[in-house]
Amino acid sequence: MAKFFDEYLNIKKIVESKREYRQQMARVEVLPEDYRYVFKKIQSHMWMFAAGSGYDMLKIHYDLIELFEEGAAAGKQVLEITGADVAAFCDELLRGAKTYTEDWRTKLNRDILNKVGKGVVRDD
Repeated sequence: MAKFFDEYLNIKKIVESKREYRQQMARVEVLPEDYRYVFKKIQSHMWMFAAGSGYDMLKIHYDLIELFEEGAAAGKQVLEITGADVAAFCDELLRGAKTYTEDWRTKLNRDILNKVGKGVVRDD
């Protein structure tokens, strides 16, 4: 229960995260237009899958902003950074984050194994 309160109801952490988010978005606003567009599309896509408190998403944002800043400074086009399959790029970004799809997969497997998986060796 303490973890829940620390993750979701910690006012200091919430305020700090909002401040950090505003700082990140200010950095995005000075990127070239194509980079801003792609960042915002990726951000929108990623948040559809975010689970839990979402604090791990801030770390992903930070890393993505740094990657985009470096690419822009080097004069690269944004798709040189992400590749043409931006959805696959997003999948890689989300690999370490807690997502709803992970929860859905776990629930699906658990429900089926609990109902019909008698004698089946579980992977978890």
